[in-house]
Amino acid sequence: MSDMHFYEPADGHRLPHCPLKAIVAPRPIGWISTVDGQGTVNLAPYSFFNFVCESPPILYFSSKGWKDSVQNVKETGEFVANLATRPLAEAMNVSSAMVPPEVDEMQLAGLWAAPSRLVKPPRVLQAPAAFECKLISITEIPGLDGKPSDWFMVMGQIVGVHINQDFLRDGLFDTVAAQTIARCGYRGYYSGVADMFEMMRPSEASVVTKGAA
Repeated sequence: MSDMHFYEPADGHRLPHCPLKAIVAPRPIGWISTVDGQGTVNLAPYSFFNFVCESPPILYFSSKGWKDSVQNVKETGEFVANLATRPLAEAMNVSSAMVPPEVDEMQLAGLWAAPSRLVKPPRVLQAPAAFECKLISITEIPGLDGKPSDWFMVMGQIVGVHINQDFLRDGLFDTVAAQTIARCGYRGYYSGVADMFEMMRPSEASVVTKGAA
């Protein structure tokens, strides 16, 4: 067996770049739309993002620093997570630019805002799917030593789901057809869903029988 590169993060990784984000990959992209107290739209992608609970349906995104998205969610208690896809990748990248709070990134990226049903922030019209969310909590993530990290985790409950029916096949969302993209670590590395394979979870009886063989 090949030797393993081992390191303790507190002592440094001894590599050209930190490998953690490349190993824990691909990571879904939370393309978060919010509004501030005056109704100004903000749109930004977050690669520390995922769906963490099915019932109730809860997702989160994490921000390095107290950015406009976090501030807006704190003010309004609402946000929308839009699906980032290969056809929208360039627009998603444009929306990641560091611009003043008064700049509408949807307009900046040439996207159309569509009204949500249950929350104030609009969704990205071109996105094949979007989740309307209401805030559960905002937490500054601490380390083992209890010290603050300047990373903020926003958790929200999904209260409304929009799905473009063009991507529904026999009642199932077609992730390949939607061309969902994900972050793959390091600067500028992304991947797209080009194929999928299916494995059904084995029954307890079949596992026991196989183990006894």
